[in-house]
Amino acid sequence: MSKIDKLIEKLKSKPKDFTWDELLKVLNHFEFKQIGQGKTGGSRRKFVNDNKEVIILHEPHPQKVLKSYQLDIIIECLKL
Repeated sequence: MSKIDKLIEKLKSKPKDFTWDELLKVLNHFEFKQIGQGKTGGSRRKFVNDNKEVIILHEPHPQKVLKSYQLDIIIECLKL
C-alpha cells in the first residue's frame, strides 16, 4: 500500500489528528488545485479540479488539525 493510499485510509477513518498538510497531499492526489483567495479571503481556501468541482474550507489556525465536520465535507466531495 502506497503512502497516499494509507493517507486516504486515514482520512476515511476520520481521525482527530488529520492535519492540513495531509489534506493538501490528498487533494493534490485527486488533482484539486488551490485557487487565489483575493484580499478578503482570510483563512478560507478554495480548491478546484478539472471538472470544476469546488471544495471550500477554512484553514485551521494556529493548530493545523482539521475539525470533524471538515473531514466529512472532504470525504463527501471526494466520494470516498
